[in-house]
Amino acid sequence: MTLECAGNGRAFLSPRVESQPWLSEAIGTAEWTGTPLAPLLEEAGLLPDALEVVFRGLDRGLQGGVEHAYERSLPLAEALRGDVLLAYAINGEPLPPQHGFPLRLIVPGWYGMTHVKWLAEVSVVAEPFRGFQQTDSYTLQQSEDEPGTPVTRIEPRALLAPPGIPDFFSRSRFLAAGPCLLVGRAWSGWAPVERVEVSLDGGRHWADAVLDEPLAEYAWRGWSFLWDARPGEHELCCRATDAAGNAQPADPAWNLGGYCNNAVQRVHVTVS
Repeated sequence: MTLECAGNGRAFLSPRVESQPWLSEAIGTAEWTGTPLAPLLEEAGLLPDALEVVFRGLDRGLQGGVEHAYERSLPLAEALRGDVLLAYAINGEPLPPQHGFPLRLIVPGWYGMTHVKWLAEVSVVAEPFRGFQQTDSYTLQQSEDEPGTPVTRIEPRALLAPPGIPDFFSRSRFLAAGPCLLVGRAWSGWAPVERVEVSLDGGRHWADAVLDEPLAEYAWRGWSFLWDARPGEHELCCRATDAAGNAQPADPAWNLGGYCNNAVQRVHVTVS
């Protein structure tokens, strides 16, 4: 399953947003082992007025001047999905501390803020949860005066591994002319990725990449594209489309928290 931070790509937004300046590295795919949450909730006995399930982690601190434990909720229908886990292992090994040892929540398809680490308590409530991390954070809003839209599922995205070697001053890559296999990964929390396209001219023209076989549901999907690199300046781009018809936008949608930036990746390459 692919897990992506909601702030991945925040550093590409302009004007810059005040928070962790993620570029494109806050993403990974792993195998999670745990027990399904739904049978535990059913065994505990859900009351007729159950509305949301709240998850509280052991991490506690100050944010926005508010002292609180990290807590997030899920609508009951989402919490009862068969693939939602209370996970105790990653890639066949016990969870390391940075991944939430001894127990964390895993909600396939949702951004990372949902996957509460160092899980301490699970409770069911009959009214919408209004904790700090639910309503004051992780919402798409243009200003602090509007409530915004909650961040939920991972938006479709494709990334390519930049070819050649970097020039840290020009922010370009240098590559020798000739055949070059471009490779990357693509993912979406809404539906399986069914198409990846590559552009060699900054998005003016697009061609389909070759998709690898799917690894598993909600896991990223490998792709490749054979490029006959000709001398000159090139801007490489890639974009993903999922089975629900969601596709990456050409430009990022700015928001106050810098969340969900799935704009098309652009890599400048100088071929010699």
